[in-house]
Amino acid sequence: MFKTIAKAWKIMDIRKKIIYTLLMLVIFRIGSNIPVPGIDRAYLAQQMNHQDGLFALFNLFSGGAFSNFTIFALSITPYITASIILQLLTIAIPRLERLAKEGTEGQKKIAQYTRYLTVVLAVVQAIGVSVGMFRNALISTDFFSVAVIVLVLSAGTAFLMWLGEKINENGIGNGISLIIFGGIIARLPSGIHEIWLKYREGTMTFVSLALFVVFAVIVIIGIIEIQQGQRRIPVQYAKRVVGRKMYGGQSTHIPLKVNQAGVIPVIFAMSFLQFPLTITYFMSADSSASMWITKWLSPQGSPGVWVYAVFNVILILFFTYFYTAVTFNPMEVAQNMKANGGFIPGIRPGKATVEYLNKVMTRITFVGAVFLALVAVLPTIVSQYTGLNIHFGGTSLLIAVGVALDTMKQLENQMVMRNYQGFLK
Repeated sequence: MFKTIAKAWKIMDIRKKIIYTLLMLVIFRIGSNIPVPGIDRAYLAQQMNHQDGLFALFNLFSGGAFSNFTIFALSITPYITASIILQLLTIAIPRLERLAKEGTEGQKKIAQYTRYLTVVLAVVQAIGVSVGMFRNALISTDFFSVAVIVLVLSAGTAFLMWLGEKINENGIGNGISLIIFGGIIARLPSGIHEIWLKYREGTMTFVSLALFVVFAVIVIIGIIEIQQGQRRIPVQYAKRVVGRKMYGGQSTHIPLKVNQAGVIPVIFAMSFLQFPLTITYFMSADSSASMWITKWLSPQGSPGVWVYAVFNVILILFFTYFYTAVTFNPMEVAQNMKANGGFIPGIRPGKATVEYLNKVMTRITFVGAVFLALVAVLPTIVSQYTGLNIHFGGTSLLIAVGVALDTMKQLENQMVMRNYQGFLK
């Protein structure tokens, strides 16, 4: 990895792209520290003393901007939601399905719809956050003050969306993913400092610290192996004669990823599980409902930590299979193979191929789902015995490692393309 970066840095074109990407991330971090006007900072700090529920999820994606209620407090969350909604609607609405199959022009149209939906969701979310969750933190509740806050938050999300697209055009890697990655990495120094303070104060033993480091290394290695893991289905294309030329006859493969769904199942599961905890913000701390939720459905409760872990595993398994079924269509793959004269050796084209692909995908998806569940649940359990606040550590590692791997692949592709160009010249 370091050799690739060193070689890429020596090439002027790629060096410019890397510098451009880094400057865009610096702009993102600067904006993450510009506060929204009209907010009582003292009350906000008091509310954020115990980050839990969806607050912690929003704070993860915003890199701490949500807890400080800055102009990027909503982060890129509305864009992610809009992208998932459009992806699901592509299956349900025939017109969108046709657009998705029209190549570049169709993808541009879907991207345009995603932008419009992002702005709508950002406005709705901004109203919910300012008028709902943080109403008591507003210095003034008149229409103009609230409108300014909603406009600033929505504009912040729109700006981040534009920033991500600019990185896609002129930089290296996926812009939206890198913005989330930048937010996660930015919180790393404060997390390390917090662990060091606990160790110095004696609230954390050396054994706990060593176990935490070993645990983090093992999880990172596991994430890399699973993210890179794939089952390659061999495909043979029959020979055919067109005029005086012979086409086909080559062998290739279909790469089926072990973790086809990525980090989406973990995010969906967290959203469902954190919703009851978010409701407690609108209740009195001494109310029976709030105490019951904290005891039974919270990772800090007893026996809530075990109930939370079990539900987390079940939801992740469900959403992994669900999202994999949405993103991978065996029937479509089988039809494309048959139309191009391709077949899997030993498997008949058509229905038998669909059944075979379904069987293989079901088996490898189970491995990916179990791994995602382990990565998501282990930090919650470890935090109970070490006293470390790492409830979202697994998700952060999944996103950070996944984005880093994807960016390195794109950087390597840029290097390969450059070598090919040099060879052709």
